[in-house]
Amino acid sequence: MAVETSLGDRRTRAAPALSTWLRRIALLRESPIGMVGAGLVLFWVLTAIFAPWLAPYDPNANNYEALADPTPSAAFWLGTDNQGRDLLSRLIWGSRTVLTVAPIAVVSAYVVGCLMGLFAGYYRGWVDGVVMRVSDVILSFPVIILYMIIIANFGASAFNIIVAVTFTAAPQITRIVRGLTLELRERDYVAAAKMRGESSWYIMLVELLPNARGPLIVDACLRMGYTTIAIGVLGFLGLGLPPPDPDWGGMVKDTYSMMSTWPHMSLIPCAAISSLVVGFNLLADGLREISLRD
Repeated sequence: MAVETSLGDRRTRAAPALSTWLRRIALLRESPIGMVGAGLVLFWVLTAIFAPWLAPYDPNANNYEALADPTPSAAFWLGTDNQGRDLLSRLIWGSRTVLTVAPIAVVSAYVVGCLMGLFAGYYRGWVDGVVMRVSDVILSFPVIILYMIIIANFGASAFNIIVAVTFTAAPQITRIVRGLTLELRERDYVAAAKMRGESSWYIMLVELLPNARGPLIVDACLRMGYTTIAIGVLGFLGLGLPPPDPDWGGMVKDTYSMMSTWPHMSLIPCAAISSLVVGFNLLADGLREISLRD
């Protein structure tokens, strides 16, 4: 009987939470900034999903005849790069790279950061001290230096980029979650959960973390933008995905020396990176507006 009552209570709490999020998604339509951001992000997400059907050419196919005039034409809408490869096809396939690596990296960073922040804020004491000192040590290094050290030692690959982003972003997320946990742990529903005899894991993951979701979702959108820039920077430095895989940062690296002659080769992938980052930032602003209304 007690088990059935507990399950009923959890369903009762879950229903308002679901309705709240459905209402917030509907409210996003009232935020012009949020809608513009969502539109930009959705455009690139759909481009990445349908890349095999949207790309007019193989992204790694060389057309040496196009090297005579790589500017945009009827055959190559965005022109070609310095190796005769269609820029539009490489841009489309490059979106799949970014929107696969970046979300996985951000989710991995949030899993690690949320767990560390919950432990530090909930248990406090020496646990809090150890977690915060480790975070402070990692945060004391410039982010780009940490990226370069990790990838230079373990090699350039999608997995190592995810590891590098997780390692550098998790301490930042830890500090945010810790601050929210320190505030929320004093709420009445946490005391009620303790009186029911719920475990610490249940309190942290079911009572505390969902109630901290608002600021974390906004931060996740912003962090997706940061990660997109990081992937582009690593590609530009030659530490991104190994060639010939399409990579927006790598596309800029391969062609930036020809900026004075054929600027479109570098400006087009730069514009793609900028549009996706702006999309995530505007979406975060829209979600922040909605949370302030609540």
